[in-house]
Amino acid sequence: MIERSYLQTVMSRICEERKFIQVIVGPRQVGKTTMVGQLLSKIDIPYLSESADAIIVSNSTWLSQIWESACSRALASLKTFYEEAPQYHLVAAGSLLGVTINRDQFSFPVGKVDELFMFPMDFEEFLWATDKELLSREISSHFANLKAMPEALHIQAMELYKQYLIVGGMPAVVAEFVETKSLLTSTEIQGRILNEYIADMAKYASPATSVKIRACYNSIPTQLAKENRKFQYKIVQKGATTTLFGESIEWLNSAGIVLKCQKIDHGFMPISAYSDLSDFRLYMSDIGMLTMKSGMAQQTILSPLEEENGFLGVMSENYVAQALVCNGFPLFYWKNVNTAELDFVLQIEGQVIPVEVKKGLRTKSVSMTMFVKKYNSPYAIRISGKNFGYENQIKAISLYAVFCIN
Repeated sequence: MIERSYLQTVMSRICEERKFIQVIVGPRQVGKTTMVGQLLSKIDIPYLSESADAIIVSNSTWLSQIWESACSRALASLKTFYEEAPQYHLVAAGSLLGVTINRDQFSFPVGKVDELFMFPMDFEEFLWATDKELLSREISSHFANLKAMPEALHIQAMELYKQYLIVGGMPAVVAEFVETKSLLTSTEIQGRILNEYIADMAKYASPATSVKIRACYNSIPTQLAKENRKFQYKIVQKGATTTLFGESIEWLNSAGIVLKCQKIDHGFMPISAYSDLSDFRLYMSDIGMLTMKSGMAQQTILSPLEEENGFLGVMSENYVAQALVCNGFPLFYWKNVNTAELDFVLQIEGQVIPVEVKKGLRTKSVSMTMFVKKYNSPYAIRISGKNFGYENQIKAISLYAVFCIN
């Protein structure tokens, strides 16, 4: 499997001659423990890594046996390691550390620990894994100058993008696809991962809360299929409110299972200051999991024709959300008091940039033009199935090139 670029940066830090503690969090089965173990095995230093029931040292000897029920105390003990055992460069990895940190009351070693969130593989890493690294470089080059890709390469990249919508970025699913070259087994592995998510909900939350968490999670495809993608509690349960289900949303967010996109009312700097905390959308952290959970037919996704299927637009939007978060962008969407709406708004180099996502070749957008004029944006980004280009202050970015926006 391809070594993840951001973890390579972490490894370079660990190699420095100084005290260092790294905590890596992210959704289950995203490859945290496996990847860290593979990378650190190349470096002759002791490290800590989470297994199913304990924290172990790289040389396979037990440093200490800390069961899941003592996870909070294990995290709190990192401060002691930092201060009293500087010879150790520690790496702790866990799927539900975010939930533990938010749920349990303990002294987290702020300032002693460097946290890193690990996401599913993005489309660039999918290209690497499928032996298409040269194509990923070509995409990056054309993104930089906004010159159209040769048509044959554009078609190839769009076909691979559609495959990625089905496979997604969970390493086990990608590995199976690379080995078999078949898309048919994706849903089986994704189903197993989903079952592990459900098991975690039951294991790490009270029975009453776990039911609510599952209900919120199961409602996501329906929430996104609405014309108004705002998360509505009444879809989860008739008469439901934030008071009843707010904790469940935060559990899913802390576990890295969903991505939260807040509404903003204005396009002023800084955009986070104008967010409406009561209005948000939820996307799945992995597009392949959304495809599996929604039951979207693979042949519909792979069709060379522009299908009249609204949920394909939802999938493109979820895919873009996942790619933007991987590149460090907080998620915001814009909607005015009337009907104008934009899928995403980014803050890039001190400028507010509107982003519109289209699933195919039809790209007309009145809302984007309105936003650029109202808030004086230097340019806008339109993500679609079209080739690269620049016209009328609009950067046309192909769907397969979203990983280049950073």
